[in-house]
Amino acid sequence: MAKLYFNYSTMNAGKSTMLLQASYNYQERGMRTLIFTAAFDDRAGVGRVASRIGLSSDALTFDENTDLFAEVSALHVQAPVACVFVDEANFLSEHHVWQLAEIVDRLNIPVMTYGLRTDFQGKLFPASKELLAIADELREIRTICHCGRKATMVARFDNAGNVVTEGAQIEVGGNEKYVSFCRRHWVETFNGG
Repeated sequence: MAKLYFNYSTMNAGKSTMLLQASYNYQERGMRTLIFTAAFDDRAGVGRVASRIGLSSDALTFDENTDLFAEVSALHVQAPVACVFVDEANFLSEHHVWQLAEIVDRLNIPVMTYGLRTDFQGKLFPASKELLAIADELREIRTICHCGRKATMVARFDNAGNVVTEGAQIEVGGNEKYVSFCRRHWVETFNGG
């Protein structure tokens, strides 16, 4: 039976690396996969997923108007799809999450999503909240804080190195903008301590 998976963590835990490796494993056995990423995330180029360690792949893009179920259904008719992968799942909308569930339930295709659980203010992303609620399997991908404890939070910094405490929930960036912390060090950083 196909399942909807939510693989979540903070920044720099290797989510994209794991996604690319899992997709490669399917492809190596002659199975077709689809990889999706947000259209506005152009860090590796539009329609590309890339990891910090140098792995990359072309990807289909989604935006607010994309019907993921319709798109996967049409591609599945052309040639069977063994698994759907979604990078930066926190950029999905809530209705996208339900479309992914429909892919699992109606097409019997596993869907593996990878993304952040919380934003720089410690709040759940809407898509992450929905995935936490309806995914068949939840998998935490762990990374560490500078103190060696498990990192569960992420802080955003401006160009001058100052912590950002307000602003848009979604702002694309990488190591130059975000740092992962354990809860204790995130609170200290966020509160200026």
